[in-house]
Amino acid sequence: MTDTPETEGERIPIGADHAGFAMKEQLKEELRRLGYEPVDMGAKSEEASDYPPFAHAVAEQVASGQARRGVLLCGSGIGMDIAANRHPGVRAALAWQPAIAELSRKHNDSNVLVLPSRFMSQEDASAALRKWLETEFEGGRHQRRVEQIDSQTRAGTK
Repeated sequence: MTDTPETEGERIPIGADHAGFAMKEQLKEELRRLGYEPVDMGAKSEEASDYPPFAHAVAEQVASGQARRGVLLCGSGIGMDIAANRHPGVRAALAWQPAIAELSRKHNDSNVLVLPSRFMSQEDASAALRKWLETEFEGGRHQRRVEQIDSQTRAGTK
C-alpha cells in the first residue's frame, strides 16, 4: 500500500471475540506495519466472550464518523457481520478470501471488514486485509446500489 494523506496514520478500530482474538492480535501488527493506527475494541483474551458488544463498538466508531473503516473477527464471521450491519451507514462485509474482500470494496463500498477466523489462515486474513485496505470503491453503476442500501437505513426500514 502506498501511504496517502488520507490513510497515513488512519485509525482502524478492530474487534474480535475469543475465537478471533489471536488473529486480531496479528492483524493489529499488520495494520501498524502498513502505517495505520489499530484501535483495539476487545476482546482482551481468548477467554469465552460474546461477540455483539465488540461488533457494536467497532460499528459505532464507523457509523458516528470517528473512523472511516473497521475490522471484526469471530469464528464464522456471521454474527459479527449481522450485528455490525444493524448500524446506519455501516456496510460490513464477510470475506473469507482476498478476492471477496476486494469485491466488497469495489462493488459495495464496504466500510467494515469481517473475517471468519476459524475458516481462514493467518496468511489469507492478512492478504484479505491488505486487499481491502488498498481497494477503492468503483462507483458508477455500483453507486446507485449503495445509495439504495443506505436509503433503507435512513428510512428506518432496515
